[in-house]
Amino acid sequence: MHDLQDGETIEMQGSGAKPYVLKNTGGVYSCSCPAWRNQSIAIEKRTCKHLRKLRGEAAEEARTGGALPQRPVKTNADGESEEVSGPPLLLAESWDNATDLSDWWMSEKLDGVRAYWDGKQFLSRQGNLYHAPAWFTEGIPTMPLDGELWIDRKKFQRTVSIVRRQDKNDLWNEVKFLVFDAPAASGGFEERLEALKDSLRQGAAQFARLLAHERCQNIGALRAELVRIESLGGEGLMLRQPGSNYVAGRSTTLLKVKTFHDAEAIVTGHQAGAGRHKGRLGALLVRLADGTDFAIGTGFSDRERENPPALGATVTFRYQEFSVTGVPRFPSWVGVRLDAVAKPPRTIPATSAVKTPAAPGAIASSSAPPTRQRYFEFVEGTVSKFWEVSQSDKTMTTRWGRIGSNGQSKTKTYPDQRSADDAMTTLIKERTDAGYVERPQ
Repeated sequence: MHDLQDGETIEMQGSGAKPYVLKNTGGVYSCSCPAWRNQSIAIEKRTCKHLRKLRGEAAEEARTGGALPQRPVKTNADGESEEVSGPPLLLAESWDNATDLSDWWMSEKLDGVRAYWDGKQFLSRQGNLYHAPAWFTEGIPTMPLDGELWIDRKKFQRTVSIVRRQDKNDLWNEVKFLVFDAPAASGGFEERLEALKDSLRQGAAQFARLLAHERCQNIGALRAELVRIESLGGEGLMLRQPGSNYVAGRSTTLLKVKTFHDAEAIVTGHQAGAGRHKGRLGALLVRLADGTDFAIGTGFSDRERENPPALGATVTFRYQEFSVTGVPRFPSWVGVRLDAVAKPPRTIPATSAVKTPAAPGAIASSSAPPTRQRYFEFVEGTVSKFWEVSQSDKTMTTRWGRIGSNGQSKTKTYPDQRSADDAMTTLIKERTDAGYVERPQ
């Protein structure tokens, strides 16, 4: 790991347009990012993900005394930094397919609801209260616990519908609290696991249990376990670095691993870029063999954006899974199939929902489908707000605000109808995850 000498400065690209400046002044390490600037502790004790990435987790924990960082900081609509109100949770990064995960601790990635037990109650990532009955929490240790409220694989929506209720109903009998870490316990991950075992055994909680972990032997064992879990309907795997401490915010000591698949498609058009990609390719419009149209917008080099593949070329892309409408999720560019003969895009009959584009970037509907509209509300304490989404053909409109007001709205046009369908499905899942409940219109 690189370390900064006294007086040395280095730049690191973050989420902002300009790189952040990291420096060492007389042994005091600083970063120009909002997360470092907005911590209400002595400057010599502050850290951030950029300093941890540069110097390493161990070096930063030794320098700051191993204290948990302040709560994560986010940027509001006015461009100002503000503290996130939720608990200081450890968040995972995605595996880069290169890091050697041998000897890391491996567990199933649960399709449930993340919950932080503060010793008395369950809190969501946003700091909202889950109203669990007293009989459900009886026997759970009074120490802070990080875990997941979970029913079973492929039961996510059922879990959400139960834990978001405020009447402490008997449906909680279906739910289990699977614990995978103890944020306030001392020591590395292994020591915290032992502390969890002892605490859960002494408390004899009926609905709380420790999530199973096992050592990852090698990459072969990792892929075999991933196949097994996904074949059972699981989401994927979580890998935890041995000896790692619990830190707030995203950390490379916790990695999520999910399968990505490769597939082929035919190029049907070129969508113009915007921003720094203005004047070159923004997204590649492609079509699967079954006639499904969608766009690939990531994975390209600057050179590939300036010289995109021709219409009719066969290309390879990588995706994670299919959406409910049959569109590949998170498609990423891999390359042109050089061993495939270029051919014109397959013509779809005029009675079909999608026509062959008349020009690059022009995938159009022969007949506009009816508008789909769904309405959701979030009511908790003094908070009372709504969110509405409507979608017709390639256009999706969202409207949100305080219940009883007109709110504000935003309209976005996608390359094709299926992309708009997929975006609508994703946004609805995000809102229901955050506690919104669908209401009749």
